[in-house]
Amino acid sequence: MTETVAIIGTGLIGRAWAMIFARAGWQVRLWDPVEGVAAGAVGLCATGLQDLAEAGLCPAPAEAAIRITAAASLEEAVAEASFVQENGPEALEVKQALFAALDAAAPPEAILASSSSAIRCSLFTEALSGRARCLIGHPVNPPHLIPLVELSGAEWTAPETIARARAIYAAIGQVPIAVLKEVEGFILNRLQGALLAEAFRLVSEGYVTPQDLDHTVKDGLGLRWSFMGPFETIELNAPGGIPDYCARYTGFYKRLAAEPAPPSVYGEAATAAILAQWQPAADPATKMRWRDRRLAALRAHKQQENED
Repeated sequence: MTETVAIIGTGLIGRAWAMIFARAGWQVRLWDPVEGVAAGAVGLCATGLQDLAEAGLCPAPAEAAIRITAAASLEEAVAEASFVQENGPEALEVKQALFAALDAAAPPEAILASSSSAIRCSLFTEALSGRARCLIGHPVNPPHLIPLVELSGAEWTAPETIARARAIYAAIGQVPIAVLKEVEGFILNRLQGALLAEAFRLVSEGYVTPQDLDHTVKDGLGLRWSFMGPFETIELNAPGGIPDYCARYTGFYKRLAAEPAPPSVYGEAATAAILAQWQPAADPATKMRWRDRRLAALRAHKQQENED
């Protein structure tokens, strides 16, 4: 029996989730609170699936597209769902209202997952009778090209909810990781935040241009990080592995950790210093399409490497 997923909120993230589930053989029901948006998303998803096919990331785009339909109401979208992926605005009151409605309408066995980027699950599920089936399933934008999904439950989220969600995300081609304790921003955004803070500081204080800082990441750190994590990286950077690396090289890192970038690194003065040297994309939509093509090529390459 084919399973059904309800996609609640059909902006960029919701449409990406729809393509991911449809590509994996699920029936997909779209709903959005804004009239006509879910219906319009059906065609956008079909186009996106064709783009994935051209990159070698979707073997049967037409068949996948047929599995995506729009629902007239939230209740209709979730009626037969075994999994719900919510993609509403990043606002606590919106999450609270949506999850109250989802908990009341979805079948009792359905998992309720939120694509929240930073809001902890406990903040919008505490009062729900079905809170044990709720969790965060935070993707990385764009989810149909970057497979990581962060799973974060509240203290009342049932272990079997996390286990089922992890199995489902893995089965549809994503790479789930578990956030073992609730923390604001989860894992990826906290790592990204640490790098961004230092990037803002180094540029705004005149140590490097924003262009050269970007080269440092995309032509330096990023090459290794595209197939190895930081612990794998440092293990290979010292003869005795991680303990040896820490003994040899972490004096500087300890000093750096003792003087973290202040909040002012994101202030007006720092931003102005960066923008004075930065040339914004003339056409952001074209730049996003370029990004997606490069990501698709990298994702296809990594998949091929894993299969060989």
